[in-house]
Amino acid sequence: MTSFIIILIFLVGFAVFYTRQKRVANMPAEFPGKWRAVLHQKVPFYQQLDQSEKERFEKGIIRFLTRVRITGVMVEVDITDKLLVASSAVIPVFGFPDWHYSFLSEVLLYPGSFDQQYEINSKEEVILGMVGSGTMEGKMILSKPALHRGFENTSDKQNIGIHEFIHLLDKEDGVIDGIPATLKDKAYAVPWLNLIHKQTALIMKGKSDINAYGATNEKEFLAVAGEYFFERPTLLQKNHPDLYQLLSVAFRQDTAHLLTGAVPEKAELERNDPCPCGSGQKFKKCCMDKSS
Repeated sequence: MTSFIIILIFLVGFAVFYTRQKRVANMPAEFPGKWRAVLHQKVPFYQQLDQSEKERFEKGIIRFLTRVRITGVMVEVDITDKLLVASSAVIPVFGFPDWHYSFLSEVLLYPGSFDQQYEINSKEEVILGMVGSGTMEGKMILSKPALHRGFENTSDKQNIGIHEFIHLLDKEDGVIDGIPATLKDKAYAVPWLNLIHKQTALIMKGKSDINAYGATNEKEFLAVAGEYFFERPTLLQKNHPDLYQLLSVAFRQDTAHLLTGAVPEKAELERNDPCPCGSGQKFKKCCMDKSS
């Protein structure tokens, strides 16, 4: 029996290694221009970075796609879907060089919402994202439509992909509890918990612009506040300076200064704009169809 278990462990380990090596072999040596066009058109965080930071973001995308499978469940998955998942993963850990998620091997994209039993379009519950546990350990589930909506609306302080990857970052110390490892030090943990309780009280009284879902518990407050931090950093810094400061420590990012450029009022590229992939052609004759 012991020999069988050892052999089984070896085979599973080999399968994981082989699959990862295959993904590495399929990764392009340089970041493709057509991928860059998708990021330019779809990901506001990327749009606002300077050139050197954009290159670092692209390396994070490659690193993530090399390590993590992205699988559609009753839905097709294309390169835009994969890039939006990877962007959701890179954004929360952009302040951590060469980061990889310890508790993730696969992201499942669903065609809509689901419930705790993973039933799609359930009438009992409406869940748009979940970090798996138990039999689903190592997996994350995201609603594909919700993933796209998170990047299309840049003003609502909501992004389900970023939300779930913040939970995963929170889990790096072994538990999702709303206190990421960077805030475990007593000098930060006590002020952080006090701030959560203060802000939760304001949310419950209807006196806060933070999404009400953040009042559910500490872990949801971190994820909801994190969405605000990455989508509307200047507004967060203005309205909640103490919260902004502690989130800057948690994520090791000063997003209000990192994101130096304004999100274009017209995020969509026009047909006759130069293609951002660098081909020198007009967008309509190059990457438009591939990024739509």
